Amino acid sequence: MTTTTSAPPAFDGTGVQVQAIEFAYRRSPDQDAPAPVQHPVVVVGAGPVGLSLAIDLAQRGQRVVVLDNDCKLSSGSRAICFAKRTLEIWDRLGVGQRMVDKGVSWNVGKVFFHDAPLYEFNLMPEEGHERPAFINLQQYYAEAYLVERALQLPNIELRWHNKVTGIAPRDDGALLTIETPEGCYSIDAQWVAACDGSRSPLRQLMGLESKGRIFQDRFLIADVKMASSADFPTERWFWFDPPFHPNQSVLLHRQPDNVWRIDFQLGWNADPEEEKKPENILPRVRALLGPDAQFELEWASVYTFACLRMDRFVHGRVVFAGDSAHGVSPFGARGANSGVQDAENLAWKLDWVLRGRAGEKLLATYGPEREYAADENIANSTRATDFITPKSEISRLFRDAALELAREHPFARRIVNSGRLSVPATLHGSALNTPDGDAFTGTQVPGAVLLDAPVLHGGQSAWLLRTLGPDFTLLVFGPAPAWAATLPQVKLLQVGTDLQDTQGLLARRLDAQPGTAYLVRPDQHVCARWRIPTEAAVRAALATATATA
Repeated sequence: MTTTTSAPPAFDGTGVQVQAIEFAYRRSPDQDAPAPVQHPVVVVGAGPVGLSLAIDLAQRGQRVVVLDNDCKLSSGSRAICFAKRTLEIWDRLGVGQRMVDKGVSWNVGKVFFHDAPLYEFNLMPEEGHERPAFINLQQYYAEAYLVERALQLPNIELRWHNKVTGIAPRDDGALLTIETPEGCYSIDAQWVAACDGSRSPLRQLMGLESKGRIFQDRFLIADVKMASSADFPTERWFWFDPPFHPNQSVLLHRQPDNVWRIDFQLGWNADPEEEKKPENILPRVRALLGPDAQFELEWASVYTFACLRMDRFVHGRVVFAGDSAHGVSPFGARGANSGVQDAENLAWKLDWVLRGRAGEKLLATYGPEREYAADENIANSTRATDFITPKSEISRLFRDAALELAREHPFARRIVNSGRLSVPATLHGSALNTPDGDAFTGTQVPGAVLLDAPVLHGGQSAWLLRTLGPDFTLLVFGPAPAWAATLPQVKLLQVGTDLQDTQGLLARRLDAQPGTAYLVRPDQHVCARWRIPTEAAVRAALATATATA
């Protein structure tokens, strides 16, 4: 079944129907222009990262052209675990609730060794957060809802079947050569965002490369649709050396539509083509689910993976984000989540530069901040992969000893690593931070993402993150001084007047006292805080956070 859309498509179909949607190629007026037409921002790649970036920029009033060499959404589950922080970003972009309504929410994971449970963990042990720790949602649904949102915004132009085949960077932009079903044309971009995936044609066209470590192991992904509700709860289950798949590991996740995602470790010597054949997949699945399980195989893939990144993400007016800039193993759900955080970091900075509010020095900070986050993700991903796939007998003995100890001893559970699950990076050492001059406790240091909390806003129940401004926010506990209302591009929120901290969670999480103030960036990272702020200190912090000091 294939649906080619000339009108905006309906994205509420089954998984099969959504994956079958094809977006129509349309000839652009740019193709008939006598000279290359200039655009402020061109995003290459209509995956979750490119679409999130385009929507963010469009909501800020920027015009964006999105080029994609295909005309369809992704197939199969691919990225399925979307973290709380990603959902908070998507809330701001108008698609968070859409994702949560369709997705399977979960907070609990369980780890097994052989045929026995070792322990379980809760990624959201305390209440007072709007979003769950994770939802499971097939990537094609996530992309569909992002496309749906993009089509609602007049500032975004989606061009399908537009393949970038050449790029000529300049100091003030880049000239792109684009191949279409009706021939080639060129456009001139002030800024180019390369969100074109791990094989990034743009990266190759510019003669750049990603460096890192390739892991010598293979994994089989199998998406199976159950005939009825399975006996497994909505949790992340991970097995080390189970009897149904000895000497290897297995990961199980529930997805929407009664589909279950199973990852089987195969070993480096496995033949990918043989392992993808249904007659070889079905016995593995039946060994896990039981001989009487009724299921259908929906999709399968065999993959290897690497932990790598580009040396630099910013190359003049060409900026790399998501898998084009960095790649990690799938353990920990760090790929798509970190890519969406790349997009959020880049969007507000690019908007400020295009508006003339800040110079290119601000956009240049995207590189160090997101390279730092990529290094953190790669370190966590590498450690998880080394634990899951030991490459020597000594490593395996150490791992199995840690697993045995973890049955009874909580300290050993900190050693067990089935994938440290994605959390947003705290941007320690960012040039946009103002170091603390006062003593605080807790995690909300400069560089951290502001934690959400329930509040009353305008007499209505609300959530803190939804009340923040599109630019900077000054959050003050108690009455703010008069000068606070005069700060440019800053929304003032007074706790006790504008917001009511109904459960006391906001003050507790921010270690706040009367007079305490937090300065929050457009991407909801804390950039400065004070016990008693002064106008000079806040203005200086704003200059630092916008690289205009």
